Amino acid sequence: MPRLTDRYASLGVSWIDTMPLRKGELLERGVDVIDLGAGDADLLPPRAAVERLKEAAEIPALGRYGFGMGYRPFREAAARFMEERFGERFDPITETIPLIGSKEGLSLLAMAYLSREDVAIIPEPGFVSYIGGARLSEGTPHFVPLRPEKDFLLDVTEIPSEVAERARLIYLNYPNNPTAATAPISYLEEVVAWCREHDVLLAYDNAYSELAFDGYEPPSIFHVEGAREIAMEFHTLSKTYNMTGWRLGWANGKAEFIEVLAKVKTFVDMGQFMPVQAAGAAAIETRHDFIPGNVEVFRTRRDAAVEAWREAGFLVDLPKATMYVWIRLPEGVDDIDFTLRLMDEAGVIVIPGQGLGPSCAGYFRIALTTGTDRIVEGAQRAAAVLAAMQAEAAAPAATP
Repeated sequence: MPRLTDRYASLGVSWIDTMPLRKGELLERGVDVIDLGAGDADLLPPRAAVERLKEAAEIPALGRYGFGMGYRPFREAAARFMEERFGERFDPITETIPLIGSKEGLSLLAMAYLSREDVAIIPEPGFVSYIGGARLSEGTPHFVPLRPEKDFLLDVTEIPSEVAERARLIYLNYPNNPTAATAPISYLEEVVAWCREHDVLLAYDNAYSELAFDGYEPPSIFHVEGAREIAMEFHTLSKTYNMTGWRLGWANGKAEFIEVLAKVKTFVDMGQFMPVQAAGAAAIETRHDFIPGNVEVFRTRRDAAVEAWREAGFLVDLPKATMYVWIRLPEGVDDIDFTLRLMDEAGVIVIPGQGLGPSCAGYFRIALTTGTDRIVEGAQRAAAVLAAMQAEAAAPAATP
C-alpha cells in the first residue's frame, strides 16, 4: 500500500461531510429524519436559470472546454452585480474569475501564496476549504477563535507578532458561517489596515452577502479604502440562488491577484461547464425579482426557528444574516454528546460546535434548509433529548 503524504494525514475529518452517510444509515432504519445539518436549502433556483441551462446545453460550442476564460457573459454578469450591488467596478476579464463554486477558489488560492513555514490565519469555526487549502499547500494554519464576547469577530490583535511575520494569507467570512455574525465597516477597516501593515492577502468570503434580514445590507470588503491592494472577494450562487449543486461562483480583485488564481486553476481544472455559467448569468440577472422573495422565505424560517428553539430550552440570538442559527447549549451539556443523541434518538441532524473547532464547545448550528413545521418539530424533539440528558446528569450516582 503506497504511503500517504503528511498533507493528507493533516486534513482530519470534516464533520459536515460525514452527515450524508449518517443520514443514510438513519433512513435505512426507517427513521423520520429532520436534516438541519448542511446549508443546502430545499428551494428552487430561478426559473430563468433552469431554462437557460436547457437552451445552452443544446449549443455544441458551449459543451467544449471553457478553459479559464469560461463563458464571457457570466463574467460580465458578475462584474455588473458588483457594480450595481456594491458600487465597485471590476473589469470582467482581468479582475473577475469564474470558479467551480467559491470553495474551489478559496482553497486553490493557498497553493499560490503559501509555502512551507508560511502561515494562513483561519477563523475558528471556519469553512473547511480554508483549512484544506492551507494544509494541502503545506502551509501552517493559525486558528483564531471567534468568541461571543467579541461578537464572533476575528481579532487580529490576538495574532502573535511572530505569527504575523510568517502570515501570507488570512480568511475572513462575514456574514459568518456558522455563527451568523456580521461585521461593521469599522472592524473591516482594522483588518485591512493589519493586512496592509503585514503584507498579508485577505480572502474575503462573502457567500452570504444577499441573505440578510430586517434591512441589513452586508458590505463588500472593497468598501474599505485600500482593500483592493490586499484583498480578493469571493461570491457564490449556491446560497443566494439555491444552486448549491450547480457549483458556480466567482472572485474579484485586482488583476495581479486574479492572474495568479487563474494560473493555478489552469493546472487543476478546465473550468466549469459553460451551460452552467450561462445559467448563472441568467440567475444573476433575476436578482431584483428573485432575491427578495427568497430572503423572505429564510426570514420566516429564522423567526420560527428562534422562537421554537428558545421555547425548547436553548439559548438563541436572532441572526441578522445567513441561513443558520448558532445555538448555545445549557451549561454542562456537551455538544458532541447532544448532537449524537439528537441524531440517534430523535432523527434530527445538526452540526456540533466542536465539529467545527475545539473552541466552539457548547454550541451547535442548525440550517434553515427545510420548512418551518419541520424546524419547529426538530426543536420539540431536541427539547426531549435535552431534558433526558439533564435528568440523567442530575440523577444521583448508582451505589454498587
